[in-house]
Amino acid sequence: MDVLDLARWQFGITTVYHFLMVPLTIGLSLLVAGMQTAWLRTGERKYLAMTKFWGKLLLINFAMGVVTGIVQEFQFGMAWSAYSRFVGDVFGAPLAMEGLVAFFVESTFLGLWIFGWDRLPKKVHLACAWAFSLATMISAYFILAANSWMQHPVGVVMDDGRPRLTSIWAVLGNSTVLAAFPHTIFGAFAVAASFLVGIAAWHLWRRTEEGPVWRASVKLGTWVGVVAFAGLAVSGDVQGKLMFEQQPMKMAAAEALCHTEQPASFSVFAVGDVARQDCESVKSITVPALLSFLAHNDFSTEVKGIEDLVPEYQEKYGTNYPVDERLGELSGKPIDYVPSLPVTYWGFRLMIGFGGIAVASGLAILWLTRGGRVPRGTWFKWLALGSIATPFLGNSFGWIFTEMGRQPFVVVPNPSGVDGVWMFTARAVSNSTVGEVLTSLVALTLVYGVLACVEVFLVRRYVRAGVAGVLPDKEPDDVGKSDDHLQFAY
Repeated sequence: MDVLDLARWQFGITTVYHFLMVPLTIGLSLLVAGMQTAWLRTGERKYLAMTKFWGKLLLINFAMGVVTGIVQEFQFGMAWSAYSRFVGDVFGAPLAMEGLVAFFVESTFLGLWIFGWDRLPKKVHLACAWAFSLATMISAYFILAANSWMQHPVGVVMDDGRPRLTSIWAVLGNSTVLAAFPHTIFGAFAVAASFLVGIAAWHLWRRTEEGPVWRASVKLGTWVGVVAFAGLAVSGDVQGKLMFEQQPMKMAAAEALCHTEQPASFSVFAVGDVARQDCESVKSITVPALLSFLAHNDFSTEVKGIEDLVPEYQEKYGTNYPVDERLGELSGKPIDYVPSLPVTYWGFRLMIGFGGIAVASGLAILWLTRGGRVPRGTWFKWLALGSIATPFLGNSFGWIFTEMGRQPFVVVPNPSGVDGVWMFTARAVSNSTVGEVLTSLVALTLVYGVLACVEVFLVRRYVRAGVAGVLPDKEPDDVGKSDDHLQFAY
C-alpha cells in the first residue's frame, strides 16, 4: 500500500469511529432536555429518573466524542497537508465558528448542567440543558457546511491556484448543506431513539424496578424513531435530486448504472459482480422508472450511466494524472473516475435497509410491550439489544457512501461553479513516508480500540445499574422544593 491508501484508511477508520458518538450525542441531548422539561412541568419522578439515567449515558458518550474528534483536526495537517493548503481559506471560517461559537457554548452549558443540579434555579438549569442540546446541532451545521463545500464548492474565486472565500453566506447557505443538515439530524434522532428503545426494553425483559421509567422510554423512543425515519425519507429524497444535478457519477455509482436509461429503473437488489463497469454479469430486481422520479420528480427523466459519464469527465478534467513523484504509483497513470461500485451500490442499500429495520424493530417492541406485557423469551432480549446497532450501522454506511461516492475527488467540481475549484484525492495527501503514515495508522487504531473498550465498559456498567445508579431512593416531596438530595453521581 502507498501513502494515499494508508492515509485514506486512517481517516476512514477514525472518522467512522468518531461518528458513532456524534449522532447519539445530538439526538440524546435534545431528548434528555425534553425529559427534564416533562419533569419540571409534571413533577413526576419517572421523568426525573429518565433525565438522570439517560443523561449519564449522554455524558459518557459526549466525553468520548470529544476525545476522538480532536484527532480529526490533527489529521488535516499530518496526512492531508496539501488539501489543507488548498481549502484553508474556505474551511477556516466554518471550523472557527464551530470551535469558538458552537463548541464553547455547548461545553459551557453542559458544565453548568452537570454541576448545577443543586445550585441553579430549576428553570435556569433546564435552560442550560436546552442551550447545550441546541448548540450541538449548531455545531453539526458548521461541520456539515465545511463538508458540503467539498461536495459542492460555492462562494469562492480562484486566486493564485487556490480558492479564495468571497461569501461566507454562500458557504453556509449552500444547497448541499441545507439538505444534508436535516438528514443528519433525523439520523441522529433515529440513533438516539433506538438507543432508548433497546436499553429500556432490555430492562423490561429483566423485570427490573422502575417499570414506568422503561415503558415511558420505549414509547418515547419508538415515536421519535418513526418521525425520524419519515424525516430521513423526505430529506434523503431532496439529497438524491441534488446528487443527480451536482454529482451524476455518484448517482450512477449508487445504482451501478452502467448504461444511460430513459426512463431509469431503481435497482432494489442485484445478483452478480457489480464491480464490473459493463454490467454484463449483473441481474437486478428493479422498480421501473423509479430512479427517474428520485432524480427529477418525474418518471421520464434520463439518467446517465457510467459509460457515458466517463468520457465527459475525461474531457473536463483530463485523462491522466500529472507526472509528479508526490502522486506515487498514480503519477502519469489514467484517472479512474468511477468510485468503488460494490461500496457505493451496497452501501446505499445497507443505509436504507438498516434504517428500515430500526423503525420496524421499535414498532415491534412497542407492540410486544403494550398493556404491561413483556415477552419472556430470550429472543426478545436479543431483539432489544440488536435493535440498538441498526441505526448506527445505517448512519455509518450512509457516510461511507457519501465520501466514497465522490472519488477520485476530495473536492468535487461544481458543474455550474468556478472553473478549477476541484481537487483529486491523490493530490491532497501529505508528503510523508509509508512508515510515518503506517505508524500513525496503527497507533491511532490501537488507541481508538482502547477507547472503545472503555466506552463499552462504562456504558454497560451504568446501563446494568439502571436508575438506582444515578438516583437515590428518596423521592422529592414537591417539584418546587430544593433538590439538594437528588444530585447526579458525578
